[in-house]
Amino acid sequence: MKYALKLLFALSLTSLVALSAADAPKLAAKPNIIVILADDIGYGDLSCYGAKMVQTPNLDRLAADGRRFMDAHSPAATCTPTRRALMTGVYSWRQPEGCSIAPGDAAMTIKPGTFTLPSMLKQAGYTTGIVGKWHLGLGPDGGPDWNGDIKPGTLDLGFDYSFIMAATGDRVPTVYIENRRVVGLDPADPIKVSYKAKVGNDPTGRENPELLKLKHTHGHDMTIVNGVGRIGWMTGGKAARWKDEDLADTFLKQAVAFVERQKDAPFFLYFATHNIHVPRVPNPRHHGKSQCGTRGDSIVELDSAVGDLLATLDRLKLRDNTLVIFSSDNGGIMDDGYEDVGNFDHPCNGVLRGYKGSLFEGGHRVPLITRWPGHIKAGGESDELVTLLDLPASLAALTGQTVPVGAAIDSCNVLPALLGQPHDQPGRETFVAHVGGVAGKVPLAIRQGQWKLIQEGGARRSYGDANKSSRVPPTAEEKKEINKPFLVNLAADITESTNLASAHPERVAEMRKLLETVVTKGGSQPVLKSEIKK
Repeated sequence: MKYALKLLFALSLTSLVALSAADAPKLAAKPNIIVILADDIGYGDLSCYGAKMVQTPNLDRLAADGRRFMDAHSPAATCTPTRRALMTGVYSWRQPEGCSIAPGDAAMTIKPGTFTLPSMLKQAGYTTGIVGKWHLGLGPDGGPDWNGDIKPGTLDLGFDYSFIMAATGDRVPTVYIENRRVVGLDPADPIKVSYKAKVGNDPTGRENPELLKLKHTHGHDMTIVNGVGRIGWMTGGKAARWKDEDLADTFLKQAVAFVERQKDAPFFLYFATHNIHVPRVPNPRHHGKSQCGTRGDSIVELDSAVGDLLATLDRLKLRDNTLVIFSSDNGGIMDDGYEDVGNFDHPCNGVLRGYKGSLFEGGHRVPLITRWPGHIKAGGESDELVTLLDLPASLAALTGQTVPVGAAIDSCNVLPALLGQPHDQPGRETFVAHVGGVAGKVPLAIRQGQWKLIQEGGARRSYGDANKSSRVPPTAEEKKEINKPFLVNLAADITESTNLASAHPERVAEMRKLLETVVTKGGSQPVLKSEIKK
């Protein structure tokens, strides 16, 4: 590449250099595309990534038939900012709306007309669908009207079909939304939701703990639905409320139905599972199927759903013409607010330090598996740096689309890595991680090759540490360390056990300048020597 000799620090190639239609892989027909985004699955939660106390035979088979990535990352260490970056190809720390975890009644955080992954694939001739968790807000400023047409919504961002939960399983409203309407809503029992004050007379976890079938460890003590306390208050919509034990089956049924309807033409399915987010209430048929309690049984339920979806592809003879991508929205976490963990001995992020909500690797290094028979060699493994942020540019390259100038500015074309094709240099050489919030107001972490720098204030405990240490106030020494930059070479110290900042001040200075350039330059195009901040 002509850029290579000009780079002082190579930032990843973006959609601006995405493959044109002429450069895209020569295909007999456009492949179907299924992106399965699990929730809170950690780097060590699958048996194909080393888990011992829970087995995931369907995901193991997916990896054996495809390609497993060892240095893949969610764009953020929490859900909403990861999902926004995946949809738009732009880091969420650049986007105030959707930069942090959204409440369940948030207005839509992506404006209609914004370039999105589904809108790009729709333009490429795909029928697009979303099934599962959304958590990017719905409706106008002030939030959606749960009792009428919900718009703007997912249909205004490029999806042809939508069957979703608005936010998360632990947040109200606990209802399904199909296209623009709440499913099964009785007009005589309208829904009202608030995240500021109690509405209605429904019991709450705080006032009526005796009614809980799943107790909370912190928070989650507002309106009780199905014996589980939630975040936020709601009243009404009794006939429309979901049963937690049926969430996985309901979403799977809708995903399978979408595939069956679209089997004769190219489709894109974004299957965003609820598993294994809290509250973890797996169907009784999965109880006891793991050695690490309810959380492990929820992983089994996830694996079962993936297996059933893959079996659908086999049954419809779509296996060979479908690219399947599996990953997670952030790293794993054990205690996330309910007594639904089980065995704390299970290392949900393997040897990695940190959990969901952390700038350490455990917060954002996640499993990533790709499979496309005949195009991706079975049993492959990659150590190349890739992120979910890269799917817009990479799938644009696959389908012969050109990303408009100014859109998806942080998305890199890593298609050769995803498919296991020969390539001279990686599509991405840097990555900026965050937990939530906008650049300049929160700490960020930057990767360059195997070096990683966490800004001052960022090398802190996760907010839901597996050993519950986050509830113990940090010591004076810990506070002192948190306020220092944290430098590590991941090739030598994947566990991030030793801070090398004091030993390599010149490296710290270089990476600080690089991070400043990435933040202010407004995109992840290659950074030339003349552009590095002095």
